[in-house]
Amino acid sequence: MTKQIRHDTPYRDLREFLQRIDSLGELKRISGATWDLEMGCIAELIYHNDQENPPAILFDDIPGYEGFRCVSGLTNSSQRLAVTLGFPLSTKPLDIVQSYRDRMKQHEPIPPRVVPKEDAPIFENVLSGDDIDILKFPVPKLHELDGGRYVGTDDLVIMKDPDGGWINIGTYRSMVHDAKSVGLWTSPGKQGRQIRDKYFAKNEPCPVLICVGHDPLLFLASGNEIAYGLSEYDYAGGHRGIPFDVVESEVHGLPMPAFAEIVIEGEIHPGDVLMEGPFGEFTGYYASNPSPQPVVRIQRIYHRDNPIMTMASPMQPPSDFSFSKCVTKSGMIWDEIERAGLSGVKGVWCHEAGGARMFNVVSLKQAYPGHARQALHLAASCQSGSYMGRFVVVVDEDVDPTNTFDVLWAISTRCDPGVDIEFIRRAWSGPLDPMLNADGTNSRALIDACRPFERLKTFPLVARASDALREEIAAKFKDQLH
Repeated sequence: MTKQIRHDTPYRDLREFLQRIDSLGELKRISGATWDLEMGCIAELIYHNDQENPPAILFDDIPGYEGFRCVSGLTNSSQRLAVTLGFPLSTKPLDIVQSYRDRMKQHEPIPPRVVPKEDAPIFENVLSGDDIDILKFPVPKLHELDGGRYVGTDDLVIMKDPDGGWINIGTYRSMVHDAKSVGLWTSPGKQGRQIRDKYFAKNEPCPVLICVGHDPLLFLASGNEIAYGLSEYDYAGGHRGIPFDVVESEVHGLPMPAFAEIVIEGEIHPGDVLMEGPFGEFTGYYASNPSPQPVVRIQRIYHRDNPIMTMASPMQPPSDFSFSKCVTKSGMIWDEIERAGLSGVKGVWCHEAGGARMFNVVSLKQAYPGHARQALHLAASCQSGSYMGRFVVVVDEDVDPTNTFDVLWAISTRCDPGVDIEFIRRAWSGPLDPMLNADGTNSRALIDACRPFERLKTFPLVARASDALREEIAAKFKDQLH
């Protein structure tokens, strides 16, 4: 049963967030797991064995790392997403999607507030020079074939655009090379990659922060495609309703979350590369081969006392972050296609099996010929649906887009493959796509699984009890049916 616990104010930091989800029974503690494969494998076991409502995982008593903790899966349930975003608690994914869309109708970005160092717990410990050692933290090796230990998985990579001066936050993987350097892999086309390349074009080093312990709301913002030039601090602040507190880093003056747990500060220099990877990614594959990638030379490490690392373990779905990606991505696609003028949308769902990107379903109440095709093309090409897309399906309003069985039933019975499947070629993809074409693009299928509009009145009726009858019988036999 859902515990109806409400809070009138946003949680202050990751630690208070953990207290709140613990009070909901959504936090599992694991004691004694090592950084070497055990934490990653435990996340896989939990998320594959308890797909209905997997908990967040707090790793404690990590051998060799007294006083350090690691946490994963912070936003990966409807309840935890509701806590993160300040929504009414619900166990239904589409309730959270709808709450997100309702929020976005009035959403206004709120810039962060700069606070002095003495008000920022992230300054409790500052390491520089010979004291820098990223391996003082329990950095995990997540998969057996990974090229190394990855400090950046559930991370915030914070950069400043050298032209516009705005702050970008992205989530990009970061592999440890040694105590004082980490690799940073950024997919082509991503905003962080564009900013880095601007510095390189000027033959200048690119300053960067990598935060690995933070408010999960910032992680949600950093992992999604929002408008170029809009800072994720501002976007997430608009959801929070109050500004995030930030503090300037010592070397480059970049804004760090004041209540972060661990922040790495450094520079990326043009031409300074080392081999990075492979790494098991969210598609469920080691999709990118080892390659030379830019190196962050660490200049400072900031951390709180007894810090908590944040960890995401990409794997064959479901993973410890795939559900939350599905919810936010669904809300963003729904919002974008309606803003483009599409009417009649009853639901959007990005399925975990597709890594929250590669199998997206739109439920639609058809109003005119071509309505379903319009929905398909908009969902496939909007900003939030374009990157690494693969399949877009549109179904009638009587089909639950979150229910894979119902969607496959609609495809099987309402789609004529020779007529109702179209293709987009040379679309935006990236190196993590296991089916990436040689030119760096992919193709995608648009599947119209709606009843033909011209046959809506004559299409065979569904063999299913009416809603009224189902409710009547369920009430009459409730003691025997449950």
